[in-house]
Amino acid sequence: MKASGLGWAVLLVLLGLVVKGKAEIYIVTVEGEPIISYKGGENGFEATAVESDEKLDTTSELVTSYASHLEKKHDMLLGMLFEHGSYKKLYSYKHLINGFSVHLSPQQAETLKRAPGVKSVERDWKVRKLTTHTPQFLGLPTGVWPAGGGFDRAGEDIVIGFVDSGIYPHHPSFAAHHDDPYGHVPKYRGKCEIDPDTKRDFCNGKIIGAQYFAEAAKAAGAFNPKIDFASPMDGDGHGSHTAAIAAGNNGIPVRLHGHEFGKASGMAPRARIAVYKAIYRLFGGFVADVVAAIDQAVHDGVDILSLSVGPNSPPTNTKTTFLNPFDATLLAAVKAGVFVAQAAGNGGPFPKTLVSYSPWIASVAAAIDDRRYKNHLNLGNGKALAGLGLSPSTHPNQTYTMVAANDVLLDSSATKFSPSDCQRPEVLNKKLVEGNILLCGYSFNFVVGTASIKKVSETAKALGAVGFVLAVENVSPGTKFDPVPVGIPGILITDVSKTMDLIDYYNVSTPRDWTGRVKSFKAIGSIGDGLMPILHKSAPEVALFSARGPNIRDFSFQDADLLKPDILAPGSLIWAAWSPNGTDEPNFVGEGFALISGTSMAAPHIAGIAALLKQKHPQWSPAAIKSALMTTSTKLDRAGRPLQAQQYSETEAMKLVPATPFDYGSGHVNPRAALDPGLIFDAGYEDYVGFLCTTPGIDIHEIKKYTNSPCNSTIGRPSNLNTPSITISHLVGTQTVTRTVTNVAEEETYVITARMHPSIAIETRPSAMTLRPGASRKFSVTLTTRSVTGSYCFGEITMKGSRGHKVTIPVVAMGHWR
Repeated sequence: MKASGLGWAVLLVLLGLVVKGKAEIYIVTVEGEPIISYKGGENGFEATAVESDEKLDTTSELVTSYASHLEKKHDMLLGMLFEHGSYKKLYSYKHLINGFSVHLSPQQAETLKRAPGVKSVERDWKVRKLTTHTPQFLGLPTGVWPAGGGFDRAGEDIVIGFVDSGIYPHHPSFAAHHDDPYGHVPKYRGKCEIDPDTKRDFCNGKIIGAQYFAEAAKAAGAFNPKIDFASPMDGDGHGSHTAAIAAGNNGIPVRLHGHEFGKASGMAPRARIAVYKAIYRLFGGFVADVVAAIDQAVHDGVDILSLSVGPNSPPTNTKTTFLNPFDATLLAAVKAGVFVAQAAGNGGPFPKTLVSYSPWIASVAAAIDDRRYKNHLNLGNGKALAGLGLSPSTHPNQTYTMVAANDVLLDSSATKFSPSDCQRPEVLNKKLVEGNILLCGYSFNFVVGTASIKKVSETAKALGAVGFVLAVENVSPGTKFDPVPVGIPGILITDVSKTMDLIDYYNVSTPRDWTGRVKSFKAIGSIGDGLMPILHKSAPEVALFSARGPNIRDFSFQDADLLKPDILAPGSLIWAAWSPNGTDEPNFVGEGFALISGTSMAAPHIAGIAALLKQKHPQWSPAAIKSALMTTSTKLDRAGRPLQAQQYSETEAMKLVPATPFDYGSGHVNPRAALDPGLIFDAGYEDYVGFLCTTPGIDIHEIKKYTNSPCNSTIGRPSNLNTPSITISHLVGTQTVTRTVTNVAEEETYVITARMHPSIAIETRPSAMTLRPGASRKFSVTLTTRSVTGSYCFGEITMKGSRGHKVTIPVVAMGHWR
C-alpha cells in the first residue's frame, strides 16, 4: 500500500457489499498449529516449533513433510465440502498461520464457517499502497558505516524483504559490482523468478530473491498483465524507491534533465534485497496476496521486513486492531526473529489516523529533513515572488516577455480543453509563445493527477518558450505542493496572494482592445535558479501528512494503552530509484529517479538502519532492535529546540506547533546512538500474547484462534508490556507499571529520573541501579492523577549511565476521576 507523492493515505479499503452469489476471496484459518508453533502430537510428525525470536530451518525434512501434511488437509477440507471446479484455492498458509485463501461464493463461505475444524472465515479486504541526502542528515557516513567496515560493508549479509510493488532490476542502485562481488548467503532460501519477457533472471547477487503474488488479484479480476507484469518487475516505481532507500548502492548519481542532484545511497548499502511483489499500480492489492508474500519472506529467511502497507481503518470484521490475518501473520514473523518496519500512514495531521497498531512492529512516522528547494519569479515592477521550482534559471541579467496561455489560444474552440493548464501544446500559438515566458494556471486537474507539471514543461519546450510559470489561484485544504524537477526554467507559485500580485501586474502591463484581445504583451520577468537546496536548522519536523496517535484498539476507536507511532524518520522529498514503467507519479514518468514523500519513504529508512544494528548485534531480537532505535532517538531539532510538527491553522494554512509523542513516538531516529544503546527493553512472543490477553474487549477464543496460545499471562495490564514507552489512556487514582531493562554494554550504574505534566504525579523506583553485562533489572513507575484536564499529558523517564549511555522513554497518560 502506498504513500503517494501527494501524501494521500496508505488506504486499505474494505471491499463493497457482497453481491449475492458472486464469488469473493476469503482468508480461512483452521485448527492445528502452523509450522512456527507446532510442538508435535500429530501421528508421524515431529515438532517444528521455534523458541521465541529463533530462525526457522525451513529446509529440514521435518518442516517440509509437516508443510505438505497441512496443505493436504486444506485441500481435503475443501474437496469434502464443495464440488471440484466450484471454488479455487489461491494459497495455503503453513508457516506463520495455518489456513488458506480461497475464491468462492458467499453461500459456500457460510458452509465453510460451519465446517468442523474451521476457526475463522474472513472476507479479504483490498489494500492500496501507502535518497541522496538522508544518509548525511542521519550521520551514517561518519558515525555508523565506519563501525561496520565502511559503506562498502554496511549491512553485509543482512537480507531485507520488501513487500511492495516489485523492483526494476536494471537500475544502478541495485547493480552488483564485479570488482567486489557478493558471496552466497546460506541462510536465505528464496527463489528468483525469470522475467517472462526478457527470459532474464531478476537476481544478481545484490537482489537475491524476487517473487510475485497475485492469485487474489487475478481471482478478483483486477490484474492486467500488460501494466501489472506477471513477474516481480515494478510496474509502479514505489517498490524500487523503497528498496533503494533501505539498501540501494552507495554513490549513485541522481541525474534528471542534465542536472545532478547529488549521489544516492541506501541506509545499508551492502544489504541484500529480497523482493515480494504483492502491490499493483491501479488497484493496490489484496490482503490474501500480502499475507502470502510475508509468509514466503519469513520462510525464505529474511532478517528485516519493510512494509509500506497498512489498513485505511481497523478492519470492521474484527473487534480489535491487533488481531486479524495481517497483524497475526506479522506477530508470527516477529516470533521467527524478523524485525518489521511499517509505515504509520498518511492521514495526518489529524488524531487517530494511524494504520499501524501492533506492539510487535515498528510503526514509522515521517519527518521533513533539513533540505528545502526554493525559487523565485522576478517581475518587471521590482517584486520577487517566492515559489517552488527545481529548475535552472533564465539567462542571468535578462528579462523576458510574459504571455498567458489564455491570451495565446489558436482559436476559441480550444477552451473546451482547459487550455490555461498548458497540457496541450497544439491549442496554443507557437509564434506568440516562442522566446517568452508562458503563464499557466494550476487547475483541479493537477490535484487529481490528470495534469502534471512535467507536461507543462514539455508544452513550454515544444512551443519554444524560455520558461513557464504555473500559478495557483485557489487552493483546496490539504493540498501539498512538492517541487518537481524540470529541464527548462519553471516555477510553481503556491501562495495565492503572490499569484494575485502576478495577475495584477500582468493585467496592468497588458493593453487590450474593446473585445478583450491583447494589443501587445508588455509584462516582463525572469526565473531564478532553483537547483540548489537550502539546508535548514529547523529540522527535523513532523511532516503534515504523517499519521498521528493516539493508537486505537478497536473499530469504535477506543484508545489503546500502547503508544504509536514508535519512531520518526525522514519521509518528505526523498530522492531514490524509480522504475521507468512507473506511472504512479505523473511528474516522474519514464525517469530513473523520483523525489517523493510519504510514510512509505520513512519505513525503509528504519528497515535499512535496523539492518545495520542486526549486522553489529546478530543475536538481538526484533524487540531489542526496536528498543535501541527508540530509546536513543532525539526530541530536539538541529538548532537544539524541541521538535515541531506541521499542523493546520484555523485558516487551513500550514503552521508549526510543538510536537508530542503522538506525532513522533519516542523521537527522531539517531542511528549512531542506536548502535550502542546501553540498555534495551526486550520482549518476545509470550509477552505479546500477554498484551493481547489483557487488552479489554478481546475474546480469549479470538486470541487462541490467531496465536494458537492460551491466555495464562502474568502481565496484568496491557500497559505492563515491556515496551520502551508507557501509555495509560484511562488513569484513575494511582497506577504502577513495571519495566525490565537488560544491559547490552559493560557494567554501568544508571540514575533514573522522571518528569511529567503537573496534573499527574510520577515516581520511579529504584532511583538508581547497577547492572553487570547481560544482567536484567526491573523498575517501577507510579502515576497518580492530581487533576483532570480532559486531555493527554506527556512526560519522560531518563536513565543516565555512569559510562555515558542515556536511555529515554516517553510517558503518556490521561487522568480520569473514575
